[in-house]
Amino acid sequence: MSAEALPVTTHRAPAGRLFVHQLRSEQLVFWRSREAAFFIFLFPLLLFLLLGSVYSGKIYGVPAAQALLAGLIGYGCANTAFAGLAIQLVVRRENAILKRLRATPLPASTYVGAVLVSTLIVFVLQTIVLFLMGKGLYSTPFPARWASLAASVVLGAAVFAALGVTIASFIRSAEGSSAVVNFILLPMAFLSGSFGPTRHYPPFLRAIADVLPLKYLIDLVNAIYLHDRAFWSKPEAILVLVAWGIGGLVVAVLKFRWEPREG
Repeated sequence: MSAEALPVTTHRAPAGRLFVHQLRSEQLVFWRSREAAFFIFLFPLLLFLLLGSVYSGKIYGVPAAQALLAGLIGYGCANTAFAGLAIQLVVRRENAILKRLRATPLPASTYVGAVLVSTLIVFVLQTIVLFLMGKGLYSTPFPARWASLAASVVLGAAVFAALGVTIASFIRSAEGSSAVVNFILLPMAFLSGSFGPTRHYPPFLRAIADVLPLKYLIDLVNAIYLHDRAFWSKPEAILVLVAWGIGGLVVAVLKFRWEPREG
C-alpha cells in the first residue's frame, strides 16, 4: 500500500463538513490505489470465482457455492477491516502522515471516524458484489433476512477494525506490515472455514479455530444466510465477537501511536 498523502481541511469548518470531506478523501485514496483495490476489494471476489468453480455438491446441507459465499463474506470482512486497515495505519504512521494530520485542525475523532466508515463502505460494496456474482454465476439466492445480515456485517466490521488498529500498534515497520497481517489472516481464514468446511481438520486445529473471532462471524453469517435464522439466533457467536471487539478497542486505545516508531 502506498504512502499516500491525504488531503485535509486546514481551516475550521463544521464537524459534519469536515467528516464528509475526510470521508471523501479516504475513498479517493483507496480507489486510486491499485494495490488496495486489488488485494482488499477484488481478491475475495477472485477467490469466490475460483473456489466456486472447484467445489460441487453440497456443504452444510446447501449448494457448495452458497456456503462458500457465506465464508467469503467473513474472509472479506477480516481482509478489509483487519488486514487493510492495519497496513494502511502502519504505512501512514511510519511515513509521518498521521503525525502531520495531528498538526492540522482536523480532530482526531473525525479522522478515525472517516477511516472506519470508509472501511465499512468498501466492505459493504464488496458484500453486494459477492451476492451479485453468486446470483449471476452460480444461482445462489439473495439473503432473505437482509436486516440480520446487515447487522452481522456491521458487527464484524467493527470487531475486525478494532483488531486491525490493535495489530497496527505492534507492527514496527511499514515494510513488514503486509507480511505480519497476512501471517495472521490467512491461517485464521483456513481454520475458521472461509474457504470450505473444517469438519475433517485434526482436533487440535479445530480447537484453535474455536478461539478465533472469524469462526464466530462465519457461524453467524451461516446461520442467517444459509439457514434463514435471525441475527439473535447465535448469542454465543455475538458475545464472542463483542468480547474480541472490546478487547481490541481497549488495547488500541492504550497502545496506538500517531508518530513513527524510533529506530
